[in-house]
Amino acid sequence: MKVAVVMGGAGPERDVSLASGKGILKAVELLGHMAIPLVIDAEGNWLDGQHEAIELLQACDVTIPALHGEGGRLQGFLEQLHIPYVGSGIAAGAVGLDKHLTKAILKAHGIPVTPGVTLRGTELTDTEATLQKLKAAGLDFPLFVKPAVGGSSSGVTRATNLPTLLAAIAEATAFGPRVLVEREMDGREIDLAVLEFPDGRVETAPALEIHADPEFFNATAKYDSSGTRFVVPARIDPELAVRLQRTAIDVFEALGCAGLARVDFFIPRDGEPVINEINAFPGFTPASRFPRMWAAAGMSYAEVVDTLIRTAMGRTA
Repeated sequence: MKVAVVMGGAGPERDVSLASGKGILKAVELLGHMAIPLVIDAEGNWLDGQHEAIELLQACDVTIPALHGEGGRLQGFLEQLHIPYVGSGIAAGAVGLDKHLTKAILKAHGIPVTPGVTLRGTELTDTEATLQKLKAAGLDFPLFVKPAVGGSSSGVTRATNLPTLLAAIAEATAFGPRVLVEREMDGREIDLAVLEFPDGRVETAPALEIHADPEFFNATAKYDSSGTRFVVPARIDPELAVRLQRTAIDVFEALGCAGLARVDFFIPRDGEPVINEINAFPGFTPASRFPRMWAAAGMSYAEVVDTLIRTAMGRTA
């Protein structure tokens, strides 16, 4: 088959997307397909030109949209052109990137999420209104402040007092008009990789635990810190492992995901597991967490890519 791999983009996760795309291109070629790379530059323009890119996409059997943090926009473009693609559709891509909407939907399905509130409008600049909202929600320091829409931990800050809270809100508003303030969860960070198979099965790989060197797993820890360790399989008891697997699949289905997703949990020292976030197209470099988890299940990087392609083609058929 001819397989287009779209990578790059204008967002903060551009470099990770380029690395994911390069890994996927190699896997596609290993599988015996013709790989067609298509790059979107840092200004959001197709390097080959939009008309040329459309012609290349329409000439391919399937597209792998290896963009991170773009919220379903590329999927909408592909659907307009009637081009088959790997992964979730427009709605799941958009909702998965919007942490406020994700939490609202999961709470409506009875799935526990990290406690927090969303600030908007005058709440972003009115200190008294902000403090009242936090108090009403039972939130106290330390807190985590993050843009309501976005990925890769961009704009995420830990606040330990009022001055750092106000500075964190100001930083997060640079990414958008809504800001999420969440309770710090003292415990373990566990990830689950969810994969849809061509026969319709949805399964999870062994869980992964993050051991981050800095005070929290920020963008530097994700991509630049030699002190960050990923332990897979995570050392958790079998009962908890099954519970997390079931919850991850429930999240995948509640948000209408397809193909793949990574579901991130907090396991508090003194409470029940909660969802931190979901990534509808997680980092996909050979060293990324998603392929690491499937490697622990016995699937090579190329086998995971093959599964994604066959699942997308089966859905199209």
